[in-house]
Amino acid sequence: MDLATIIGLGASLVVVIVVMILDGGTPMELLAHPSAILLTLVGSMVCTISTMPFEGVVKIPIYISKAFISKKVNLPEIINTLASMADKARREGLLALEEESKKIPDPFLRQGIMLVVDGTDPSQVRAILELEIKNMEERHEIGINFFNTAGGFSPTFGIIGTVMGLISVLKQLDDPGKLAKSIAAAFLATLWGLLSANLIWLPIGGKLALRSKEEVNYRHMLLEGILSLQAGENPRIIKEKLSTFLPPAERKHAEGGAGAQAGAKA
Repeated sequence: MDLATIIGLGASLVVVIVVMILDGGTPMELLAHPSAILLTLVGSMVCTISTMPFEGVVKIPIYISKAFISKKVNLPEIINTLASMADKARREGLLALEEESKKIPDPFLRQGIMLVVDGTDPSQVRAILELEIKNMEERHEIGINFFNTAGGFSPTFGIIGTVMGLISVLKQLDDPGKLAKSIAAAFLATLWGLLSANLIWLPIGGKLALRSKEEVNYRHMLLEGILSLQAGENPRIIKEKLSTFLPPAERKHAEGGAGAQAGAKA
């Protein structure tokens, strides 16, 4: 689970509830008028769905799960693996990687190594893998745009709910006793529109955008490693090059892995 997403959304909700209490209200007031929730949450969701291809609609649960569940990739370990494969390729030739490539769990890395083993021209390898990355980004954009679009529609539906509520208020001008509750109910729709946009839709869209950038960075690192391996570069140089994709704190782990491998070979 991604604790940052859970803590961020939970803490935001707590802040809203605390402020309501300090202002003399109660959290239950947020749920006092289900029609406001129905209009803003369901209305914005349905309207956003109409802007998406059907293939993207069925993946909405997957997009949500990616915002809350993070798949941690051990980048130093991947770098050490690529350096080890480069060392083997220099000693035994690229064809020696064929059997090893079949055991690679990452489909992108496996595809790249197989292209190298098959003797594909380096420019073609780069072109094919960059297309893979580009198409992956476009697939990610569908999910990111869904939640960002919902974050735009939600306040609008909140205003629509408020206008509808005020129309009802105008019909009750002859009964002053009901005016205060009716006006409060009308503005509750606007509140829910703003809350759902800024506490749900936009944060999830932002987290998916971050996930996409992380995966793109990871794929570019693999691309550089594959091309360096194909060019027959020194494993140490490959490790130094790929370590530039890591934060400084993680680079020590990659160096440590290199030392452990060297010691094992000795």
